[in-house]
Order: sequence, then C-alpha cells, then structure tokens
Amino acid sequence: MEPIRRQRLAEVLREELEEIINYELQDPRIGDVVVSEVLFPGGSKHARVRILVPPGSQPQRTIAALRHARGYIRYLLATRLSLHHIPELEFEPAVSEQVAAHMKALLRRIRKGRPRDQQEPSSVSESAEDPDELL
Repeated sequence: MEPIRRQRLAEVLREELEEIINYELQDPRIGDVVVSEVLFPGGSKHARVRILVPPGSQPQRTIAALRHARGYIRYLLATRLSLHHIPELEFEPAVSEQVAAHMKALLRRIRKGRPRDQQEPSSVSESAEDPDELL
C-alpha cells in the first residue's frame, strides 16, 4: 500500500475507532480512552491500534474489553466506511503519560550527568527530615 494512502487510512480509522469506543460501546470496563495511533505493520490486512488509558484506570482490563468487542467494532467500521476489506484489529496500550514523564526525567538526568542514586533537587527539599519516614 502506498505510504500516503496508508497514512490517510490510519487517520480515518483512528477517528472512527475513537468515536465508536467512546460513544457506542456500552462495556463498563471501557472508560474514556484515546486512540493515539493506528499502525499497519505488514499491510492493510492487520491494524495495530494503540490506546491511551487515563491515569487511575486499569489498562489491561480496558484492552481485554476491546479485544472482546473486536468483531462488533469491525462491524461498525464496515457500516461507516466504504472499504473493500476492514483490517483485523489488535489493541495494545500506548505509552502512558506517567511513563512518558518518567522517561523525560531519565533523559533530563542523563543530560545533566546525574548518577542514579542522587535525587532531583526539587524532591530533596520536599522529603521529610526524619530518615525513618523515608522507609
């Protein structure tokens, strides 16, 4: 498939999937999720859908519910889109905001040349003065 067509198809699928997941599925295990991206690793027959789950939710439970509803989601996509073939959907969690923040902190520490055992200056001032409270 051509790269431009693949990008357009991925964006259309992302928008439709986000609308279907957030407004048409009635599963209580699925909260407000964001479809961060749709990838076609080998072609247009399989799509990898990356889902961003809000903090406080259970990502594995949400992914399991989406996998359970995969056939119904494909049916809804087929009724909305005029595609010859609706790709098989594989849901996976995207990098969460917490992990992204942790990665940024690690990169910041690397840039500063700070060893792992030293704390950030902001967290040192916030820590308790009693060493027993740190345990």
